[in-house]
Amino acid sequence: MNLRASDVVPISEARARLTELAQDVVDGASEKILTKNGASYVAIIDARKLDYYHALETEHANLVLLAEAEAGLRQILAGQRITPDDLDTLLAD
Repeated sequence: MNLRASDVVPISEARARLTELAQDVVDGASEKILTKNGASYVAIIDARKLDYYHALETEHANLVLLAEAEAGLRQILAGQRITPDDLDTLLAD
């Protein structure tokens, strides 16, 4: 993401220009960073891009779960198992 100086806007200024800033985001596909007391505070991004980011997060979570399931299956195939009593003991700690 390449930010220009015009993409960083104090939140006090954004209040007066919200519609204009939102239109800039939709038209130019560039995000706007709103600052509060000189520090990054929130961002205005295109809703479609936000949906895409959420889909990426979901995909990443699914890949992590798949990797964990794969590791568990490898352990089972390698004979690395614990008894139900040992599992109860581990979970009780």
